[in-house]
Amino acid sequence: MAWTYLVLAGFFEIGFAATLKETENFTKLWPSLAFTACVILSFVFLERSLKEIPLGTAYAVWTGIGAAGTALLGILVYKEPATALRLFFIVTLIGSIVGLKFATK
Repeated sequence: MAWTYLVLAGFFEIGFAATLKETENFTKLWPSLAFTACVILSFVFLERSLKEIPLGTAYAVWTGIGAAGTALLGILVYKEPATALRLFFIVTLIGSIVGLKFATK
């Protein structure tokens, strides 16, 4: 269950990164509330995952999911460039996340 919590924490990290742009310096109510909810849920799930997953592994996976997911969201939603090199490193990052899962007892 700890890995499920960690993946959820990563998805909510993507959520708070994505909604941060939409808050417009926290002047828009609903995006600001969504940002706040995502931050809280991300940290709650991260904390729950730490009961079974080592801190270093959990933090690396959490930030990796957030970084890869936010980069992909930027490409798909915000029309950021999808260069071959950028996609290569996103795939490398995802591979590292999966590798950490298998390298942790």
